[in-house]
Amino acid sequence: MEQLFTNMPVLIAHAGQNKILYHLIVIVIAAVAAFIPRYFPVLFFSTRKIPEWFNEWMKYVPVSLFTALVVKNVFITTAGYRFVPFGHVEQILAAVVVMIVAYFTRSMAMSVIGGLVAVWLLSMVI
Repeated sequence: MEQLFTNMPVLIAHAGQNKILYHLIVIVIAAVAAFIPRYFPVLFFSTRKIPEWFNEWMKYVPVSLFTALVVKNVFITTAGYRFVPFGHVEQILAAVVVMIVAYFTRSMAMSVIGGLVAVWLLSMVI
């Protein structure tokens, strides 16, 4: 194991010649970088009692973030970054479909699938 770490700069230096090794090194580094921010909160909060008010507050975070992303993409243009109420009619109608599906099914998966199908069909028609 020690020999692997002492030879790591040599492996990285020669990785440009060997594309497979370069890609494997990038994948491993990206996996570690993606794992660390997910593991430490679990490690930190697994031994602590989380207050009930915090849990109540946190259940609204995904909905609010999802809403902010959707509203920005539907009602804000990239050219000039300004509000356009009816710039993307097919996306507005698809958002209404998503709201209806989400209200009746209470399923994020069904809402996303319904929204994707609605945008696809409406973009072909409109």
